[in-house]
Amino acid sequence: MKQTHAYKYRLYPTDEQKHTLARTFGCVRFVYNWALRKKTDAFSNEHQRLSYKDLSAMLPQVKKQEASTWLSEVSSVPLQQALRHLDKAFLNFFEGRAKYPRFKKKRQRQSATYTANAFIWRHGFLTLAKMQDPLDIRWSRPLPEGAIPSSVTITKDRADRYFASILVEEEMAHLSSNEQVIGADLGLTSFVVLSDGEIVGNPRFFHKDEKKLAKAQRRHARKQKGSRNREKARLKVARLHARIADRRRDFLHKLSTRLIRENQVVCVESLAVKNMLKNGKLSKAISDVGWSEFVTQLGYKADWYGRTLVKIDTWYPSSKRCFACGHVLDALPLEIRRWDCPQCGVHHDRDVNAAKNIVAAGQAVLACGEAVRPERVPSRSGKPPRSRKPSR
Repeated sequence: MKQTHAYKYRLYPTDEQKHTLARTFGCVRFVYNWALRKKTDAFSNEHQRLSYKDLSAMLPQVKKQEASTWLSEVSSVPLQQALRHLDKAFLNFFEGRAKYPRFKKKRQRQSATYTANAFIWRHGFLTLAKMQDPLDIRWSRPLPEGAIPSSVTITKDRADRYFASILVEEEMAHLSSNEQVIGADLGLTSFVVLSDGEIVGNPRFFHKDEKKLAKAQRRHARKQKGSRNREKARLKVARLHARIADRRRDFLHKLSTRLIRENQVVCVESLAVKNMLKNGKLSKAISDVGWSEFVTQLGYKADWYGRTLVKIDTWYPSSKRCFACGHVLDALPLEIRRWDCPQCGVHHDRDVNAAKNIVAAGQAVLACGEAVRPERVPSRSGKPPRSRKPSR
């Protein structure tokens, strides 16, 4: 079965190409913000919804205006794609997947998308519209043999690094099936504890560079606004953030790929990370660990390779439930890492026990096709308690 995949590579454009890309980024940002303002004002003032076709028809008139004739100096394809991206952003907003679209800023990540009629792909060289020479691309891995790019997105991050994301269609071969089923308990002390007893430590990438980052941010704050020294200091801060993000992403990709390749079924908990971030004492550590990104990677890689990802109900008491007899504790504070079951006497490691319960619940979901809900434990007063998130 053919699927569309994006391959991302580092770019090293020449000074002339940087100038062309900078103008394109600026025009794309202008068109996106102009269209967002048009859509917002039309709905607020006239209760009218402007579609992509309406905005696309208005764009040529904007290019003819004296104040924005410079829009014609760049390729028209990235400008049209900016309108499509805004249309997609509103669709995500109305369907509850994202917040209301925001205006793009010059200091944020910049991007421009070129479709097949706006670039030349020949013998492994990529040349964009309005450019004479091909881009210098660091081919960290080869594209699939015979692949023809359908679109190319050029991005510039806040650390002034350029990347090309090349979209191609390729045939995905599913991995050979096996009988391995694994449960993964995500945590902070250890990033993940697997049901087979393996423990993967938490690298804490942000924590390791936190002092360097704080020092760089203080230096940036002391520089005069608008000066070149302030821009240099800003770049150092951005590079530290990029270093942290790159290392975390690399770690998550390697671990998620290994779990998907080695196991036919992977079972994890559905964590309400947004709610957990409201904990002031743990919010920084939760943001650093990257649970949401890890589960997302497991999901799409399972689809790629013919594996199964099972998400257990958020309220399932994986830590408080005895894997041996099924007894559920009334409470289990976070500081207690090992406990003895009061009913059968089995000694449990908190995280390993949780991972075993997760894999058992995942197998039950696969066998019965049901959502696994937590047992209701009577309170001290004898009354059934209200549903709440169990302690982890």
